[in-house]
Amino acid sequence: MAWLILLAAAAFEIAFALSMKPSEGFTRLWPTLGVLIFGITSVYLLGRTLDRLPIGTAYAIWTGLGSVGVVTLGIVLFNEQLTPTRLACIALIVAGVIGLRLASAE
Repeated sequence: MAWLILLAAAAFEIAFALSMKPSEGFTRLWPTLGVLIFGITSVYLLGRTLDRLPIGTAYAIWTGLGSVGVVTLGIVLFNEQLTPTRLACIALIVAGVIGLRLASAE
């Protein structure tokens, strides 16, 4: 169950980061509220996993999945550049996340 909560935390981390762009420097109310709500929810859910998962593993997976999600959605939603180097870096992060998951016993 802790791993599912961690996945939800990563999803809220992605929503948090993606909400920052439309907030336009926190000058627009609704996107700014999204940033706050998604960020607080993400950290809360991460905290809920730490009694069952090692903090280093949980935090690395949370940030790794968040990073991959934001980069991927940045490419799709904001027309950010897709290059072989970016793909290779995403693959390295995914490999690290999988490795940490496999190396962690619940």
